[in-house]
Amino acid sequence: MSFFKDFKDDFSDAVDEMSDDKTDAKKKASTGSIDDSNIDVDSELSKLDGLLEKVSKKVDAPDEKPADSTHKVTPAELLGGAASEPEVKSSSVSDILGSTSNAAAEEAQAAPVSEPAPAPKETTIMDYSAPASDALDTLNTRQSASDENAVITSGMTITGDLDSTGSISVEGTINGNVRCNGKLTVTGAINGNSQTSEFVADQARIQGEVVSNGTVKIGVGSVIIGNVSAASAVIAGAVKGDIDVQGPVVVDTSAVVMGNIKSKSVQINNGAIIEGFCSQAYADVDVSAVFGDEAQ
Repeated sequence: MSFFKDFKDDFSDAVDEMSDDKTDAKKKASTGSIDDSNIDVDSELSKLDGLLEKVSKKVDAPDEKPADSTHKVTPAELLGGAASEPEVKSSSVSDILGSTSNAAAEEAQAAPVSEPAPAPKETTIMDYSAPASDALDTLNTRQSASDENAVITSGMTITGDLDSTGSISVEGTINGNVRCNGKLTVTGAINGNSQTSEFVADQARIQGEVVSNGTVKIGVGSVIIGNVSAASAVIAGAVKGDIDVQGPVVVDTSAVVMGNIKSKSVQINNGAIIEGFCSQAYADVDVSAVFGDEAQ
């Protein structure tokens, strides 16, 4: 910028000098005192050459500062070097992560190691109830049946009581009491009492009481000498004993019953033989109220 300013000033000075010379020439011409013969052309040309030399020197002279249009002025240059930029220390990512991991490792080492709390011991609370007088109540308090199935083969004879949480199939002979939480299927012989959730006899010989909290099915050809207690019963064989059923009882054509039947309802098919009394003691109908016994 200073170059163009100086050039402008020199150029304006030269123009002023030439204008002054022209003014003087006009004055002389007007007054008639100018003598063309006295004008020195060489001197005037030398003055113009001197002006051109000054201009060329200023053009050729290098500037003090390189003209760099991309130069940025820093705050230090504006303030005259009074303020200095703060030194910024660069840190790599690995340095930062390293310092963080080292600090975490030191804290982990300094922290006391706590042992895991022991798992609480499982406590099983079992409700105790006095043995019920009724065999059905005793079966209801037993645990649920498992998927196990024990088989007593036809050539096997067991002397003693048998207890199982699963089901039992008796094809041989058992001389003793049998208890199972599952299904008791008898095609052989049992000389003892039986307690189960479901009882099925097919061509069986049983001497003893049969108690079930489910269904009792006595097939054709089966003989039971003993009382029968169940939730429901279907009888097609021979029973010598009392039958006590909370639900319905079906006495089929081939059935022979020597004993009393007490149930909620009873169905006796044509051809069945019953020597005993039948009572629907568990029925929902109040028989005494039907005949007006309370009014008397």
